[in-house]
Amino acid sequence: MKKYNGFLLGVVVIITSSFTFASQATSNNTIKYQIVKSDEVAKGLIEALQVGAKNSAEKASKVDGFYKNAEIFIPFPQDAIKVKTTLEKAGMKKQIAEFELSLNRAAEEASKKALPILIDAIKGISFSDAMSILKGSNNAATLYLKDKTGEKLKVAFKPIVKEAISKVQVTKYWENVAKAYNKLNVLSGGKKVNPDLESYITDKAIEGLFKMIAKEEQQIRNNPTARVTDLLKKIFN
Repeated sequence: MKKYNGFLLGVVVIITSSFTFASQATSNNTIKYQIVKSDEVAKGLIEALQVGAKNSAEKASKVDGFYKNAEIFIPFPQDAIKVKTTLEKAGMKKQIAEFELSLNRAAEEASKKALPILIDAIKGISFSDAMSILKGSNNAATLYLKDKTGEKLKVAFKPIVKEAISKVQVTKYWENVAKAYNKLNVLSGGKKVNPDLESYITDKAIEGLFKMIAKEEQQIRNNPTARVTDLLKKIFN
């Protein structure tokens, strides 16, 4: 039997073990196949995604989960990069650092509410979805989850991010930075800047979470110690 490489390599084991091939000698030499516990494929995928989502949300939502993780750190908004450049030249690196810290703190705060949303989406995976993922790329499970939940997460995350922005005072730090920049820039004939911080943090927080989930997917695929439930051990061993 051909084995699939990638995240779901081990799922092949459960597929083969879930089929009882009862060959019976009949007049026309037909072979009857009895399918046993094929739903475990879907259950295994759901469990793997749940483990990955849980670990990802926990890592992202802890203090410095975004801020000190270079892979998901949220930088100064690109559409306001002139603000950063101008203020750095004006010796205001401290204010820039405080603002970037507040962006990442907001994402960390919002990530605390991510897990229930992700889990609810994961539970909707069907057996046919599972088989499609099995035949897909090495990160097919993460891509599936992102496709199914991306827009829903944006809608759900926006008010969470708005609340987080208020809690960690992103607006306060942005106003300090923007006020200083606009004062310098307007004097030279430039335009004021006012990026949509809610959308920016929301998009970056979700992007960061899926990067973390993709890493967890790789861990479960490659590292036996990451298979923390009996079903995962059964599937991926």
